[in-house]
Amino acid sequence: MPAIPRRASFLLFAALGSLTIQAQSSAQAQAADSTPDAPAAAAAKPFVFAYDYHKGDKFRVLSEVSEDIYVNHVLAKRAEIMNRIAFEVADTAPDKGAATLAGTFVTSERAKGETNYIVTGQYDSKFTQSRLGLYSIDDSYFMPVVRDVPSFPDHPVSPGDTWTAPGEERHDMRQGFGIPEPYAIPFVAEYRYEGPETKDGRPVQRLSARYTIFYEPPVPSQYNDSYPVQISGFSDQKIWWDPVYAQPTSYEERFKIVLDLSNGTTIEYRGTAKSSFVEATLMDRQALKSEVEKAVGDLEGVSVKTVPEGVAITLEDVQFTADSAALDPAELGKIASIAEYLKAHPERDIIVAGHTALAGTAEARLALSIARARAVADRLVTLGARDPLHIQVEGFGAERPISDNSTPEGMARNRRVEIIIREN
Repeated sequence: MPAIPRRASFLLFAALGSLTIQAQSSAQAQAADSTPDAPAAAAAKPFVFAYDYHKGDKFRVLSEVSEDIYVNHVLAKRAEIMNRIAFEVADTAPDKGAATLAGTFVTSERAKGETNYIVTGQYDSKFTQSRLGLYSIDDSYFMPVVRDVPSFPDHPVSPGDTWTAPGEERHDMRQGFGIPEPYAIPFVAEYRYEGPETKDGRPVQRLSARYTIFYEPPVPSQYNDSYPVQISGFSDQKIWWDPVYAQPTSYEERFKIVLDLSNGTTIEYRGTAKSSFVEATLMDRQALKSEVEKAVGDLEGVSVKTVPEGVAITLEDVQFTADSAALDPAELGKIASIAEYLKAHPERDIIVAGHTALAGTAEARLALSIARARAVADRLVTLGARDPLHIQVEGFGAERPISDNSTPEGMARNRRVEIIIREN
């Protein structure tokens, strides 16, 4: 039996759309607040669903998955997964009939009962999405799932109307199965326009989407010791559409996926998922760096720098109990000061990255860097700097040194934890 693939390989989430960064105008907000009967009035009118794109817009999607994994009908693992998708609208067609989106998909996981999510994979991707929700993506790009949900008819629909549309899930089966190409699974989704309603104080349009899968795939070009010979399951979703932004704003899902493998093993994924779409605002990295330096730059062993992701606060030679991930009491004051700043600026997500000096085995270094980053992240959560959904933990071992590991001073600098404030 192959290793159980990461849940990210079977993550089911609503289609990504470009969420515009322009704020809802005060006039629109007042109209929404002052016309509580607007949803009822709108119910009598047909509605046109279509994505709207604006070049340069940035957005992120946070999805949470809670699932149980069964191997041969025996519970093998329970996990919670958080997926963070940060994208930018790279280009739009002249007629705005489609847009090209580019960005990064980061998958994180935690065992049930743990606090923080540990990064398990990262994918860079670029794809095109039509105004009606259909995807086109090159086989060179791997994302855990890309699927055409929701997609729409090219005409107005009224509450109660239904339609069907073909779609395709494209999975990454490299881990566990060794299948080198994106793994395409076709389906036909059934949609129903439920009608307008109010959610979180805003007028939205609600859809339901459901599809079943029964697929007997061809033998892949390459694989390890086994491969799926039959894939079955279902996805049952509720999707809320924002008519102001012309994008989905959130969704909820119940799913089950069953893989029957060529060696007789059955792997089953059961769970629920939900997501939220968050607009991104531009970051002035230099201005934020100066601001953070004023807040924490005087702390001993703490430095601040700009990085591609945003602004990083580095704790150099961070002290732990020898060969452990238990923070030395002397470090707690530094982390408390950093937490106070982060708590006052909650609008951006953060990642806590651990690094080690070049000592021991690569496997041990990686595990230690993750454990130490987790200790700092746990402390930040305890102090209220971020909730677990807005903080991710990652370890790099000794892969990214900033100094010479041949000297004690260099090794001390490489033993560090970075707290990165993300732009998007």
